[in-house]
Amino acid sequence: MKNVLQLAYLIPLFPLLGFLINGLGRNKLSKGAIGTIGSGAILASFIVSLIFFFQVKGGNTEVVSYFNFISVGNLTIPFAFQVDQLSSIFLLIITGVGFLIHVYSTSYMHDEKPEHFARYFAYLNLFVFSMLLLVMGANFFIMFIGWEGVGLCSYLLIGFWFKKPEYNKAASKAFIMNRIGDLAFLIAIFWLVGKVGSVSYSEVFSAEGLKHLTTTDITVITLLLFVGATGKSAQIPLYTWLPDAMAGPTPVSALIHAATMVTAGIYMIARSNVLYSLAPDVLNIIAWVGLATALLAASIALKQNDIKKVLAYSTVSQLGFMFLALGTGAYAAAVFHVMTHAFFKALMFLGSGSVIHAMGGEQDIRKMGGLSKKMPVTFWTFVIGCIAIAGIPPLSGFFSKDAILLSAYAHSPVMYGIALFAALLTAFYMFRLLFITFTGKFRGTHEQEHHLHESPKAMTLPLIVLAILSVIGGFVGIPAVLGGSDELPHFLAPVIAVAEGHHISHTTEYILMGLSTGLVLVMVFAAWSIYKNYKEKENTGFAKVLENKWYVDELYDNIIVKPLKALADFLNNIFDKKVVDGIVNGVGRLVNYGGRQFRWVQSGQVGSYVLLMVVSILLIFVIQFFLRK
Repeated sequence: MKNVLQLAYLIPLFPLLGFLINGLGRNKLSKGAIGTIGSGAILASFIVSLIFFFQVKGGNTEVVSYFNFISVGNLTIPFAFQVDQLSSIFLLIITGVGFLIHVYSTSYMHDEKPEHFARYFAYLNLFVFSMLLLVMGANFFIMFIGWEGVGLCSYLLIGFWFKKPEYNKAASKAFIMNRIGDLAFLIAIFWLVGKVGSVSYSEVFSAEGLKHLTTTDITVITLLLFVGATGKSAQIPLYTWLPDAMAGPTPVSALIHAATMVTAGIYMIARSNVLYSLAPDVLNIIAWVGLATALLAASIALKQNDIKKVLAYSTVSQLGFMFLALGTGAYAAAVFHVMTHAFFKALMFLGSGSVIHAMGGEQDIRKMGGLSKKMPVTFWTFVIGCIAIAGIPPLSGFFSKDAILLSAYAHSPVMYGIALFAALLTAFYMFRLLFITFTGKFRGTHEQEHHLHESPKAMTLPLIVLAILSVIGGFVGIPAVLGGSDELPHFLAPVIAVAEGHHISHTTEYILMGLSTGLVLVMVFAAWSIYKNYKEKENTGFAKVLENKWYVDELYDNIIVKPLKALADFLNNIFDKKVVDGIVNGVGRLVNYGGRQFRWVQSGQVGSYVLLMVVSILLIFVIQFFLRK
């Protein structure tokens, strides 16, 4: 059966075909055909991914090389896919959650014109194709192709409704900020080529490949890769693009900015764990940056009123937790949280889409309230998502977040304290969102209240499936202290070495679990007490700072955007027009003037020519007899 893995190309091929068919046939296909092709392509990839997962579980892994993509001198980069434990997990997440989001989109985007509907599904399929390339590539170069592909598709999907200028600005912001990280990633690839002579994982991470790298090389390469991850996975300071990316359709937010694209940075660092384990200083930087991001984004989410913005900052915060896990060496815990987060965050984004759909496009939670009676499926699935992300047992978020907090505690009790505080903020702002949106009295218009209804089955069924996954998803990583066997870390062990025991007693683990769960329940009760009968009031003082996102966007605007714009204006209006154009135009005028003066030399008058001859001869005699030595 080993040859089955030779068919790895089928997994990205199906979405690519879906992209081509829907893209080229957008003016001819019906909406039903478009939705079926787009969703069916991802379903086919999911089925193949599932077959491959069981192959890998049975111990069958392989690097499948198809042809030499680049061959220059001694450098050969094959077009190869790596089917192993880590990639198989990500394949299931991308195609499984991706399929549910495609199904949801068939109903959510149904009001679009057929050609725009087809364009939307073509972009979604292209995105999934790029993401699959990213995680399947057997070398950094194939990963980079997928990396750039998801960046492009993110730009296209955020600016999908391109007639609104602010949406185009949001798309451009995401694209430009990602370029900063992408440049660092590219430099890291060139550095590896220069030192190791290869970018294939099997060669770079081998003992032979590591011999070519000094400690400085490893530190620089891992830092550069981390900068790349910072851009894609929205960490400080490159996180501000992700909340603005909510300009795109809600299913796009669920797919790109919750379940897949933003986890690319985590995948890259987990894949490169051999290098990172040799760079403890870089790991420490990653841990603190992740922790700071988790705390900052959680504090901002406390006072946001746009339902999607709350979820966006929540995503940034959860990504911070994943980086904290990576920085403390708990790579498997980070991957575990990627998986559980994909379930409950996609669930909540799609739930918010269901609410927005019922509210006629309204996203301000201050104008909602009392929706639980009108939208029971959306409400109860959203409740499950909130319980999961808050880390309340036995839902999935509890197990993955507990693994991260335990790793942080083993690394540094200070880190643990800050991470626990960020986790408590998570519980508070998520239940604030739940209570303001779904409980109390309806605060919208009479017209909105009249049209309130539960979403169609194409939207509620994915919610139900994701809710079930949010409940049971954590059971693959039940820790030994609770009678489990840490299945996920052991499954990933061939790719990610199982971390050495952190020497924390079961008693301490029980205390930490009990402490975090107890405090989370207190935060839920606090949110209920404050927001069960929500009445809008103006934010003042520190609350105003949080509502305005710590004024980070304004800070970037003043210290980066405005100076660059001023420099660009100077270069355009002064330097370009006065200096560059002045030199070019001056040369032209000089030649023109010179031509006008020299034309008098060729006047056509014989007397003038004789005079010039006589003067020339006299000059020659003077030079010959008096000036020459």
